[in-house]
Amino acid sequence: MGLEISIIFGISILAGLLGALLGLGGGIIVTPALTLLLGIPIQHAIGASIVSVIATSSGAAIAYVRDRITNLRVGMFLETATTTGAISGAFIAGLISPHYLYIIFGLLLLYSAIAMIGKARQEIPAAVRAHPLAERLRLNGEYFDMTLGRTVRYPVSGVYGGFGLMYVAGVVSGLLGIGSGILKVMAMDMMMKLPLKVSTATSNFMIGVTAAASAGVYLIRGTIDPGIAGPVALGVLAGATCGSKLMTRMKSTTIRKLFIPVLMYVAVQMLWEGWVKR
Repeated sequence: MGLEISIIFGISILAGLLGALLGLGGGIIVTPALTLLLGIPIQHAIGASIVSVIATSSGAAIAYVRDRITNLRVGMFLETATTTGAISGAFIAGLISPHYLYIIFGLLLLYSAIAMIGKARQEIPAAVRAHPLAERLRLNGEYFDMTLGRTVRYPVSGVYGGFGLMYVAGVVSGLLGIGSGILKVMAMDMMMKLPLKVSTATSNFMIGVTAAASAGVYLIRGTIDPGIAGPVALGVLAGATCGSKLMTRMKSTTIRKLFIPVLMYVAVQMLWEGWVKR
């Protein structure tokens, strides 16, 4: 039992570290690791994954908000789309075969990964024009980049596209029961042309809000096992705290190089679920 807890703790530190760096919840590491390596039932693994998302957000979001890397206005604006989408997804669950959604989003993520490869050397988005609605809602922002040693001022573009993709991400999250951190980062990076550090930091803030809203359901269902969720929360919190400090000292190009293989892994995983397991 002691060895199992140590393994869970070690896995969770890695999940929190990557989650804080890339704006993901860590569920893509925690869930398969718990089920495949330790044989923990999938229900309890998903419950622990929800806890890991909250812990990642708690460990990283505080530092990012303090350093003003998180764009709170963009986060709250997009969270309305994600939440509305998640409710819509819950209502239409059962009407649409999830296999098609897995395939569609697998292909979308694969396309995004390829598009990101083309931007692999881009540190800050260039020649971006602010959307009129972004001006009106004061979504444009700035942060001090420790790596570049200067304040980065950035406009927000593609507001309608980003909002729409965020709604769809919420629908998919509600239908498939998956975390949407990777879709949130993709929408802000590809559609709204935000600096990658701002995208991952804002995603960290948003996933915590979404996960906290759904955690009560998992708690009532009894799928959050304290013996598993406890070491997961502690490990993820430690990893996320280190990850948030590391991210501010890394170049965006380095973060993007870490993000692309994770994106491709999730894309292949979704295509596998939709195509092979139908």
